[in-house]
Amino acid sequence: MGHIGRRGLLAAAGALSVLAVTGDAATAAPVRLRKPKREMRGMWLASVANRDWPSRPGLTADEQKAELLAHLDTAVRRRLNAVVFQVRPTADALWPSPYEPWSQYLTGVQGRDPGWDPLGTAVEEAHRRGLELHAWFNPYRVANHTDPSRLVASHPARVHPDWVLPYGGKLYYNPGLPEVRSFVQDAMLDAVERYAVDAVHWDDYFYPYPVAGQVFDDDEAFARHGGGFPDKAAWRRDNTDRLVSETAERIRAVKRKGKKVRFGISPFGVWRNAATDPLGSPTRAGVQTYDDLHADTRKWVREGWIDYIVPQLYWNIGFEAADYAKLVPWWAGTVRGTGVDLYAGEALYKAGDPAQPAAWQDPAELSRHLTFAEDFPEVRGHVFFSAKEVAADRIGAMDRVVADHYPGRVRPPA
Repeated sequence: MGHIGRRGLLAAAGALSVLAVTGDAATAAPVRLRKPKREMRGMWLASVANRDWPSRPGLTADEQKAELLAHLDTAVRRRLNAVVFQVRPTADALWPSPYEPWSQYLTGVQGRDPGWDPLGTAVEEAHRRGLELHAWFNPYRVANHTDPSRLVASHPARVHPDWVLPYGGKLYYNPGLPEVRSFVQDAMLDAVERYAVDAVHWDDYFYPYPVAGQVFDDDEAFARHGGGFPDKAAWRRDNTDRLVSETAERIRAVKRKGKKVRFGISPFGVWRNAATDPLGSPTRAGVQTYDDLHADTRKWVREGWIDYIVPQLYWNIGFEAADYAKLVPWWAGTVRGTGVDLYAGEALYKAGDPAQPAAWQDPAELSRHLTFAEDFPEVRGHVFFSAKEVAADRIGAMDRVVADHYPGRVRPPA
């Protein structure tokens, strides 16, 4: 039997009437325990490189739709309440966008109409099942190769070759160009204005992860737009700040009957190490988002630009360089008093992977994460990477989470 946390006990008993005994059976009175807490129980559904969906490019529209609905049904079966669906994986679209081409991950050919509307269907079918649908966009990644000629001729990256930089075997839009920031916002907001998505969601890719021996060559943009900044790193962070704050304003301007569209970001789990900055976490991570991705994730929380943050806490309890049990308290302290919800990003994909440390071979590791997080009221839920593993569950780690912590379905945070 797995350990059932306090939250699980409340959920199991929440709808039951019990006797409150005051010492005399005759005075016993029925009382109702409070309803289970609202919490985020989400899963990422990745389309880039056909990671989760579609299982391969070139399936028929009916096959693609059947696979998508199967993922939504899996979320319901696992008592989850939100699906974070990747709808703009590489400067393309999983809806009929006037800005960018249809994604190659649908048909195998970039720009080819798949014959249906995946995002529209996902929103409708998720809501029918009582699931939230968070539209997941990647702002700057253009392609997982460096050959612009492989992009469809009408692709904005070919129409505006000056917008694009190769780096680390991939193509990226240059975050330092104001016209790029404006364009990517327009492309993303098109989906928000046309579909009843519950949230806009970004992952951890802003400026690209560092690649040894390679230079992200934005010198020209810095020369044009970097006046007034002490160095290029400060200018880059300001570019990312502008993308976040401007997008936040535009999302809040979208009028939706009865419910606001939320804005959430899922960064790499370490803002800065304490050895770099006394405000940082007690970690020794090789990547720090502030310094390496030019993403001041802590600032976005403190400024209230976002509604929720899902740091990717993809390490086991006791992992020396970045301990889950040290990062959860740090992030809880970061969001405390800000009104920004904290959800923990969970590495379900590591469970049972023989290449991972011994802790990940234990089916109970992830359940222990949820138990640990229950002691921090700022943690209002968890999101699991990703849908393929939520379904396949290699060693039963997700089964264990559901048995220990999800006795019934609950609604996401308001």
